[in-house]
Amino acid sequence: MTRSVYVTGIGRGDGRQVIELGVMELLTRQVDRVGVFRPLAHPGPDPVFELLRGRYRLSQSREDARGMAYAEAAALQAEHGMDELVTALVERYHNVARDYEAVLVLGTDYADTQLPAELTLNARLANEFGSVVLPVVAGLDQSAESVVAEVRNAHHAFTSLGCEVIATIANRVRDSHAAAAARELGTHLPEPVYVLPEEPALSAPTVTQIAEALDAEVLLGDRTGLARDVRDFVIGGAMLPTFLTALREHSLVVTPGDRADLVVGALAAHSAGAPPIAGVLLTLGEHPGAETMALAARLAPGTPVLSVPGGTFHTAAELSGLEGKLTAATPRKAEIALGLFETHVDTAQLTERLSVVRSERVTPMMFEHELIERSRSGRRHVVLPEGTEERVLRAAEVLLRRNVCDLTLLGEEGAVRKRAADLGIDLRLHGAADAIDPAATATACVARVVDPQTSPLRERFAELYARLRAHKGVTYELAWDVVSDVSYFGTLMVQEGLADGMVSGAVHSTAATIRPAFEVIKTKPDAAIVSSVFFMCLADKVLVYGDCAVNPDPDAEQLADIAIQSATTAAQFGVEPRIAMLSYSTGTSGSGADVDKVRAATELVRRRRPDLLVEGPIQYDAAVEPSVAATKLPGSEVAGQATVLVFPDLNTGNNTYKAVQRSAGAIAVGPVLQGLRKPVNDLSRGALVQDIVNTVAITAIQAQRQTQQKVNP
Repeated sequence: MTRSVYVTGIGRGDGRQVIELGVMELLTRQVDRVGVFRPLAHPGPDPVFELLRGRYRLSQSREDARGMAYAEAAALQAEHGMDELVTALVERYHNVARDYEAVLVLGTDYADTQLPAELTLNARLANEFGSVVLPVVAGLDQSAESVVAEVRNAHHAFTSLGCEVIATIANRVRDSHAAAAARELGTHLPEPVYVLPEEPALSAPTVTQIAEALDAEVLLGDRTGLARDVRDFVIGGAMLPTFLTALREHSLVVTPGDRADLVVGALAAHSAGAPPIAGVLLTLGEHPGAETMALAARLAPGTPVLSVPGGTFHTAAELSGLEGKLTAATPRKAEIALGLFETHVDTAQLTERLSVVRSERVTPMMFEHELIERSRSGRRHVVLPEGTEERVLRAAEVLLRRNVCDLTLLGEEGAVRKRAADLGIDLRLHGAADAIDPAATATACVARVVDPQTSPLRERFAELYARLRAHKGVTYELAWDVVSDVSYFGTLMVQEGLADGMVSGAVHSTAATIRPAFEVIKTKPDAAIVSSVFFMCLADKVLVYGDCAVNPDPDAEQLADIAIQSATTAAQFGVEPRIAMLSYSTGTSGSGADVDKVRAATELVRRRRPDLLVEGPIQYDAAVEPSVAATKLPGSEVAGQATVLVFPDLNTGNNTYKAVQRSAGAIAVGPVLQGLRKPVNDLSRGALVQDIVNTVAITAIQAQRQTQQKVNP
């Protein structure tokens, strides 16, 4: 039977979209097919549904997810009563639910609904749907007494109407005393109470959202600039020296369009990073001259400049009530929301209370979720050498918000900070010399920025590298220059235990990333070579491909080593290893040097690791398709169900993984390097932000594993 979760409030302003997103995240970790149902909806687009559909790759249409419009529901209830309304909505719910393993139900929003007894209607629907209920109460600007009363009222309101309440959430709580009081109340209720604080980055509108709300004309600004959060407003009317002292980070400057001095001054201050602003909004329909706008574009490329026809006072009044919204167009806010949810909700406890039976299939999304969860379970520190690269900075924000690991970004500190500010990314970066409050790091991951050119570590690393490479004629003077390279500096941080792992390659070549690791970290005692795997996340399973990135033409000994390492990596990440040694022939059907190499490698694997299931030589179709396997290799324990596919050479492996990635829509996570003493991983130069997040999570898990092996060898 479909298990459904009904997320509902008791009034307006509770920000429950954060909770709806968080619950969807939990459901998709457990099951493959999750549906969404909104019993009552306003006309037009549904931003929350579109966000969920885009983020979680739902095939469900908006029409399929809606019960009926509020106006239709109000008319039906007025004419025929609540029973008739509930009957109609229950029928529409079951039409949706039958196609899914779990359903997230989005309760009514208490905004211009024209429905009496709205809370009672939500409770009745939850009961008729067979849903568990997760009430959300608003804590914004509430005292401790008010928050406790709201939580208690929500609990009693829904339980008295027969609902199964699995938890209550107080959201947007600013007062620390109120948060403590609500948590204490949870010890006296039958179900837990979770408290989420107000997060300014969520309530702040983006520049784009402001432009849409005011119907503003965009004079300047690129995609990243328009995505910046607006945390404050500065009304420009004073002379320039006074005006500059009033600027604040993430503020939107609102000024008459004829004040060219303030426009140029604000953008110059942004360019200097003192402070980085969100943008400029010009009023009165006035535009600075072409020369001023050209200067503005050069001073702060990408920074938005908007224009509205209204006056400054009227515009400021309109801005005062605007709040940010979670939409499909604000993926960064979605990551912030999930980080907030995961930090303040006991997700393991809530998942258990949801009682969703986990699917046997492992989808790409479930695999990615598992990576994040495992990396969070034992906090590690990863160094990212490409500290000014946009994708790396965006990934860093996700990693910090999701509490995946601590980070060090390499690069000139001012350049890293300015690049992050230009992108509207708030990493709360600590400088290399900054003291970090231990209390703040106890629950939240932190990021430092270190400049290899000026770091005190440069001398130490130069001495170390000169010793390690003395047999190659490397002097201290030469080493001093080498270790200022970000890839070498990051690798030496890992070698010296100042970081647990490194991820690079978004803008550097594979050779530039892994050469320092070969020279400094070197291979494990039980590994003949360093090799790599990709985790290929297909629609219903995860396969491991090796080696698709490092070794051009391995011999039989090396191929056997790749197979054994790949099986170990697969098991480490929850994939049961069944190894297929791939070739252009299956079994004894072919001959030749290439087939003989694979056959010899297969025998070596069997001798070295008799506990592993391995088959080879075998063709790809016989390895993964049961019907083909039944014809070509009947009775094989691997054929038709292989999970680790070892390619005979780099040409075959690299082309195959890319063909499967593009043709089958698979998600390729990697390359993940294996055989090194400490984890260093490479990125494709076309890596997306999520690829970087996944690779850093894998690196953190590898570091956890190495620590466990030291404790339990």
